[in-house]
Amino acid sequence: MVDSDAALTWTSRLDPAAGPRYLQIVAQLERAVATGLLRPGDRLPPQRRLAEHLAVDLTTVTRAFGEARERGLIDAVTGRGSFISARQEQAGPPLDLSMTIPPAPKGLRLGELMQRGIAEILARSDADQLMNYHGGAGSLAERAAGAAWLAPLMGVVQPQRIAVVPGAQTGLNALLSLLAQPGDTILTEALTYPGLIGAARQRGLAMVPVASDADGPLPDALDEAANRSEARLFALTPTLQNPTCITIPERRRRDLVAVARKRDLILIEDDPYSLLAGDAPVPLAVLAPERTWHVATLSKVLTPGLRTAFVVMPEGMDGVPFLAALRATALMPAPLMTALAAHWIRIGTAKDLLEGVRREAAERQSLARGILPATMQGHPYALHVWQPLPAHWARNSLMERAREAGLGVMAADAFSTGGGAPDAIRIALGAIPERARLTEALGLLAGLIRDGG
Repeated sequence: MVDSDAALTWTSRLDPAAGPRYLQIVAQLERAVATGLLRPGDRLPPQRRLAEHLAVDLTTVTRAFGEARERGLIDAVTGRGSFISARQEQAGPPLDLSMTIPPAPKGLRLGELMQRGIAEILARSDADQLMNYHGGAGSLAERAAGAAWLAPLMGVVQPQRIAVVPGAQTGLNALLSLLAQPGDTILTEALTYPGLIGAARQRGLAMVPVASDADGPLPDALDEAANRSEARLFALTPTLQNPTCITIPERRRRDLVAVARKRDLILIEDDPYSLLAGDAPVPLAVLAPERTWHVATLSKVLTPGLRTAFVVMPEGMDGVPFLAALRATALMPAPLMTALAAHWIRIGTAKDLLEGVRREAAERQSLARGILPATMQGHPYALHVWQPLPAHWARNSLMERAREAGLGVMAADAFSTGGGAPDAIRIALGAIPERARLTEALGLLAGLIRDGG
């Protein structure tokens, strides 16, 4: 590791005619990393010392270090200083537009938030107990945190109706295990979350797609499909649907609930994005609390590593059978991550993270709308967009060309629950950390779409 004295060798005199001095410092850092003069893990000199060495004021260096962090060049560790990032991306491909994850919010240091949060938890908790087995649906405090998190959407929810689960996928697996037997039929949207498709297939369930329009599943189509298939379950994502970004309006939701009551359908509402969207209509779990299982994960809107989700059980439901199905799927959520998630909700950090992700998502949606073809479907705060392809492209041909260009995207086939898939792709906006690299990836993809097959 280069010490702080030797680390000054990457610097050179700043040119008053070469533009903003803070950007000149960033450019020198980039060159030093590119040439190997500075390597991942090398410590940079203190900001005040660098300012004296370069004959600039401290705010110039502070601004330069902030810009370098934005570009992923350096990391700051409280009490230790700044270091060349060990997460340096290699130039060029692959550029991942396939994984839907929340982008890191600008201005919030996730590592520091984790360190402080865990320290605060350990200051008032027994570490041995945190590392022990935890049964049940979560502690009352953790379930109350879930109720508080969902309150902006659902109003008052009794904590006793909430189960804390290790991620939405685990919750969906447990629900299908509880509510359906191998060979049963489940009604779904024609295009839906691949995790639900995988869970249903693993369970041996037949999936029957419900025809949709621009507002989501059609009530008459749901009625007909339920009557024809004798299905008991209808699973859907009403807000910022994955992959199409469709949000079902309230009138349509009420009509779907009316059909569910008529046909005595149980509803599984997979709802990772309502709080992120900010303009979501009332959840199905509020419109039909007696028959809706509501699954809300933190992983899709805060950070994947939390692996914490809340399942709201229908009113009057005995939770014991669901907890038994959950234990057979995954014994328990990780206690430390669950404690951290609940702590962040209580002290407001989770809300700050959500707002940060929302701001970053808005920037990325704006980038996508300015680069991709006008047929793109998105939402101001969505983490992905849906891109129908022009007539000169077949989706599989585009996928092959995208892979050759080092781009990862997902074709409609991954989301199809039956019949043919449309010629369209889902483009995720959160997996590439830097906006500049995202702009590069979207530009490459837009060029491929325009060029033809």
